[in-house]
Amino acid sequence: MSLSLSILLIIALAPLAGAVLAGLLGRVIGRAGSHTVTILGVGIACGLSMYVLYQLVWGGAENFNQDVYTWFEIGKLHVSVGFMVDRLTAMMMVVVTFVSLLVHVYTIGYMSDDPGYQRFFSYISLFTFSMLMLVMSNNFMQLFFGWEAVGLVSYLLIGFWYKRPTAIFANMKAFLVNRVGDFGFLLGISAILFFLNTLDYQTAFDAAPTLVGKTLQITQNHAWDAATVIGILLFIGAMGKSAQVPLHVWLPDSMEGPTPISALIHAATMVTAGIFMVARMSPIFELTDTALSFIMVIGATTALFTGLIGIVQNDIKRVIAYSTLSQLGYMTVALGVSAYSGAVFHLMTHAFFKALLFLCAGSVIIGMHHEQDMRYMGGLRKYMPITWITMWIGSLALAGTPFFSGFYSKDAIIEAVGESHRWGHGYAYFCVMAGVFVTSLYSFRLLYMTFHGKERFRVEHKKHGHGHDAHHDDDHGHHTPGVLEHAPHESPWVVTLPLLLLAIPSIAIGFLTAGPMLYGKWFGKAIHVNEANDVLAELSHEFHSAFAAGIHGFSAWPFWLAFAGFAVATYIYLFNVALAGKIKNGLKPIYELLNHKYWIDELYFAVFARGGVALGKGLSKVGEAAIIDGAIVNGSANLVQRIAGGVRRVQSGFLFHYAFAMILGLILLLGGFWLIGQ
Repeated sequence: MSLSLSILLIIALAPLAGAVLAGLLGRVIGRAGSHTVTILGVGIACGLSMYVLYQLVWGGAENFNQDVYTWFEIGKLHVSVGFMVDRLTAMMMVVVTFVSLLVHVYTIGYMSDDPGYQRFFSYISLFTFSMLMLVMSNNFMQLFFGWEAVGLVSYLLIGFWYKRPTAIFANMKAFLVNRVGDFGFLLGISAILFFLNTLDYQTAFDAAPTLVGKTLQITQNHAWDAATVIGILLFIGAMGKSAQVPLHVWLPDSMEGPTPISALIHAATMVTAGIFMVARMSPIFELTDTALSFIMVIGATTALFTGLIGIVQNDIKRVIAYSTLSQLGYMTVALGVSAYSGAVFHLMTHAFFKALLFLCAGSVIIGMHHEQDMRYMGGLRKYMPITWITMWIGSLALAGTPFFSGFYSKDAIIEAVGESHRWGHGYAYFCVMAGVFVTSLYSFRLLYMTFHGKERFRVEHKKHGHGHDAHHDDDHGHHTPGVLEHAPHESPWVVTLPLLLLAIPSIAIGFLTAGPMLYGKWFGKAIHVNEANDVLAELSHEFHSAFAAGIHGFSAWPFWLAFAGFAVATYIYLFNVALAGKIKNGLKPIYELLNHKYWIDELYFAVFARGGVALGKGLSKVGEAAIIDGAIVNGSANLVQRIAGGVRRVQSGFLFHYAFAMILGLILLLGGFWLIGQ
């Protein structure tokens, strides 16, 4: 049995149709029409994606790899638009469309008062189409198209509130940082074309072993291994898209966009595109231990050091943003130790509980009338019980609590790193173990500061019509911190329903799928691992059942590190709040280091931004003023003027001058003939 091409086309094009209708006809069909067509498009894509996954897993369907039409041909280079759908792709399709569908529903409540309502729905539906094109592609050119398309839509969504200078700064920052990664990604694709003479996935994977022994002369005195160069260049693309150190700086600032975008793009889908890409390219990456070690070290650094920044953040969305960075680091570490299945399994579980956390944060922001600073919250559990319970579920999953979904994926990564013998594994193991404590600490800090303890806000009732509109406040930032016009309240059902639906997989999806997806070769030929590198195969001998793994988790080191983080957060933020200030003052240098995010932004501004401005001014003075204006433009004019002045002196108007010139010319002419004759 084979999958139907028409079904795959509907999955990809249904969200695009919704985006076009809402974007071009938004004023005609109105708000209700805009959210109806986009939700319908994404809903159709989600339902059919689940059907495709069912057919591949239980229906006996074969993997699909087929070109739809030819894009262009240049000589022997043939580039098509096509689909490669196997279990890896189908899992990503379900995750993308399911989370996107819930975000669409959530947006009805969150953006209800926003004047850009139709435009927002058009953007998020267009993003879903772009992400589907990325994960369903069967060639590098289509992959790059989807890669750039999600970057473009992300730029539009981060700067959605375009009247806010901070939003415009954030979307430009995201765009520029991603261009750095994308340049490396494009070079990697070019290197694949150069060495393998194809842009088709399957052809490239089949020919990948021919890369062994081939070199690339990048520097004059050293030949670089071709597979290593390709692997590192491709991963540089993933570093930008999946926000790995040092290309991570754009993701926290992207919280300037509306909260549904944080859940859709910066937790569940876009930032995981790099993880998916490396897993898809596993036949190439398995040829180079050097590139995999590089990936592992970068991921470990991201996992620990960005997580530490989350401890000192007070904006509820930024805490979760740094948590996303840290968890992306865990996925990257898994890729580096050849545990590709563990990476994409954590990608899946993380998509559910991190989307849940972001949407819970959005619900809190609605209830607090768009206040985002946790220092002005507290005691919200009695006002927002559904949000409180679901955020606890998401946080327990994030912290890796046994039997929650995050436990199975996170612990598998930690154990895989411990099993690995690749260069750098010791450093990586320390980072992922320390990251467990850090993750637990900032997760429960967020819960206590937001929902527990005393209320740190006050309500000042204002007469109708005199207060700022909530979305207007969020758009322009005009509000007094901690002062609310009305008491906090639970969000409407279009907001809380997605929270409940995301809470279910946050609890159960890991327990139900850990065995086959981690240790049962569930992905089949979609992921290739050399036998010598297969750390998950070694761990499979110790795995008996998901229940047994959960019971064993209570006695493992990661659980006790997470419990230590929970205990520290509970004591400080629930029973001894004043201690937090004392620790801050006592560890002032460390606090300043984390609060300034290791001064990486300042370094980039000093070197690249200000350096670029200084270079531009220098080129303006030297290149434009001195060379172009001075030498070329003004210099040529001066030269013509001098020649003309000399010629004018010859034209005196006296006859004897002209006669003398004729005689002199004749003498010179005769002299010349005489010299030639000699």
